[in-house]
Amino acid sequence: MPALTARTRIAAAYGAVFSVLGSVLLLVVNLLSRAGTEEQAATIARTVVPAAAEDPAFMPLAPSMHQGEGVSASTVYRVSGDVSAAASQQLVFWSGVALMVIALLAVGVGWWIAGRVLRPVHAMTATARRISSRNLHERIGARGPADEFKELADTVDALLERLERAFDSQRRFVSNASHELRTPLATQRAAIQIGLADPAPSPEDLARTKTLLLETNRRSEKLIDGLLVLARSERGLERHDRVDLAEVAAEEVASVAGRARREGVRVTLRSEPAPLRGNHVLLAQLTGNLLRNAVGYNHRGGSVDIRVAPGRLTVCNTGPDVGADAVEALFEPFRRGEGRERLSGGTGEGAGLGLSIVRSIARAHGGTAKAAPLAGGGLCVTVELPADGG
Repeated sequence: MPALTARTRIAAAYGAVFSVLGSVLLLVVNLLSRAGTEEQAATIARTVVPAAAEDPAFMPLAPSMHQGEGVSASTVYRVSGDVSAAASQQLVFWSGVALMVIALLAVGVGWWIAGRVLRPVHAMTATARRISSRNLHERIGARGPADEFKELADTVDALLERLERAFDSQRRFVSNASHELRTPLATQRAAIQIGLADPAPSPEDLARTKTLLLETNRRSEKLIDGLLVLARSERGLERHDRVDLAEVAAEEVASVAGRARREGVRVTLRSEPAPLRGNHVLLAQLTGNLLRNAVGYNHRGGSVDIRVAPGRLTVCNTGPDVGADAVEALFEPFRRGEGRERLSGGTGEGAGLGLSIVRSIARAHGGTAKAAPLAGGGLCVTVELPADGG
């Protein structure tokens, strides 16, 4: 048997429900009508028989009685019964005909109503069939009252939005990885070819090649880790745990304290309890990136000021001047900013993903990340996150 469409099932259900309820209604009406008709016929018979007996001029009830035949009580009762039975038969017949006609009309009305009601579902189906990886930006955008169909359309739109983020994250990851890993791989190949070109390389050449390969390998590891964190945060959070941002900040400050002392940078933390719902690992990555950037892009004798409040993390550091028009570009992947050299020397240590990861993690938690240059040099980054008051 071919599967019936939802519209056909709804129309059939309309007709079936109407037929059953209509049949029950007609059965009750016929039973009550039959009982009432029989009672009325009996009453009429009891009234007519005495009248016929007392009035000689009483008209006979049938043409055969015109010859002066009298009317007996049994005849009156029989006639009244026949009339009652005929009325009941007519009522049953025409009630059945009316029920079948109205049932067909109910099916037709049900078909029309089902088409109207299921129109949003047809629109959602057509949109879902049309959407592919190339046009995931399209949405159903259902309008109307906040009913079940609107809720379903909004749910499908939210699903498409998550799929779009996942596809975009995957594409960016592949593009960024293929682009950025090309340089360290080329460096490694060149180091091997040049450093080991001599059939008998000297110990100095071997040591130099080894150091270069290890540095390049460490940079590749950091780059891959950063890309993975960026892709993971852009996909959104799979679970939300209760996290105190103040505790996370304290842990990350302790992890960079040794490096800050070596670089001659003073780190100050001022915090108060800041509970929120999120991922502890990603929030630690966010805070750690801000602190490592603040210490790395600084100068000897500089400072890093961290403030934690409910729903807010602020990291300000001294350092080189940053143009106001160049701040937003720092949040793009692989953008380090002109003239922003690290204390450890050169710009090669970082992959240019720090602030990109910070903003991506903040968005995954439903928050924002903004930065502003400071007078006299340096940068102040503010992360706003939804606080958890429960």
